[in-house]
Amino acid sequence: MSVPAASQPAAALSQAAPTPTPEQDVLIVGAGPAGLALACALADIGLSVTVLEQQDEARIAAPQPDGRDIALTHRARSVMQGLGLWQRLPEGEIAPIRAAHVSNANSPRFLRFDAEQANCEALGFLVPNHWLRKVAYEGAKARGAAVRLLCGATIRQASTAAERAEVVLDLPAAEGGRSELTLHAPLLVAADSRFSTTRRRLGIGANSRDFGRTVIVARFSHEREHDGTAHECFRLGNTLAILPMNHRQVSAVVTVKSSEAEAWMALSPEEFAGRVAEQFGYQLGTMQMVGERHAYPLVAVYAHRFATHRVALIGDAAVGMHPVTAHGYNFGLYGIEVLAQQLDRARRAGRDLGVTATLAPFELEHRRVTLPIYLGTNLVVGLFTDDRPPAKLVRQAVLAVSDHLPPVKDAITRQLTGQRPGWLPDLRKLLSALPALPGRPSAPR
Repeated sequence: MSVPAASQPAAALSQAAPTPTPEQDVLIVGAGPAGLALACALADIGLSVTVLEQQDEARIAAPQPDGRDIALTHRARSVMQGLGLWQRLPEGEIAPIRAAHVSNANSPRFLRFDAEQANCEALGFLVPNHWLRKVAYEGAKARGAAVRLLCGATIRQASTAAERAEVVLDLPAAEGGRSELTLHAPLLVAADSRFSTTRRRLGIGANSRDFGRTVIVARFSHEREHDGTAHECFRLGNTLAILPMNHRQVSAVVTVKSSEAEAWMALSPEEFAGRVAEQFGYQLGTMQMVGERHAYPLVAVYAHRFATHRVALIGDAAVGMHPVTAHGYNFGLYGIEVLAQQLDRARRAGRDLGVTATLAPFELEHRRVTLPIYLGTNLVVGLFTDDRPPAKLVRQAVLAVSDHLPPVKDAITRQLTGQRPGWLPDLRKLLSALPALPGRPSAPR
């Protein structure tokens, strides 16, 4: 697999970009991987799109490594393939997850998920975040005039009326000053992060949870093979995730109390690598840090509405997840798929793209998929970061039960891989699995 060469340098593309007209089908605020992937999807169904971004285009065109490696599900990969984005990723930047281990503190017991047992090639696929951003940009530019990218744009106002949504922009002028431009469209989409100013301007609230934790991420090389196995280690005091990358490297994700993050970041590369290796029990032998460390505060967000009259939310502007269950960008791609399908149906039927009747099915479906996992993830995080003795006992029991109940384990595997859930196992199947639990007498059959 290889990345197609760009036909022009990024600077030339920026200079040659057509000036957006006041008329387009959809306005998207935010040129991150979600906003640009949505632009690709809408262009493919025949809609004209303008993407508004505050950053310079050079930074969007050539994003720098930020330490984050994103676990993508099979469904997310399928969405990217349909948009022609997956094919742009270099093969060496796609790392399959063959198995996953979840462990609690220093207990020898762990919960294991295996791709072979799940009858799939991999549980998921790890891709560096900056590559997801890069291919989304390239895909949007490849759509030509159907996608207009307007960078350096600061939004002064965003509003909706009966027949259109409108944004007022502050833009760099050709002579070096600033100019004002008003754009309107039947639909406005907010894709400008979990701290979305567009969402707030449009009066859509969100539930926000600050975990009081900071994630520190870095790449490491190591002595022993990782065998494609991801590890989630809920330790006393902090959480350690080890993600298997290519080229005999792993991505380590250390979650600590925010009050301790500065001390972790102040460690020398050798001290930091030694601490990670020690916490992982030297399972990979000695480790050496590769590249830079990055720290990110942990805040989860769930919008009160994903759609309303003339407005839709996509990506982290709709759902900003704790990374422990690795659903962040996956949810963004799922939402893109559903929203594009609804807008395509409306376009074919000659219906208004931005009215509530068009957007309501997207709202319902995206909430149905995301809300249980959002709430469940926050519950898991609360339980597995509580170091009090009762919580430690409960989470050890949770791991034991999950590992010995095949229907439960299968349901978790389906969520990990992004497979659409089948029917819930009936009570008889659950009861038949109970005798396998250690220390429990066999139930009469």
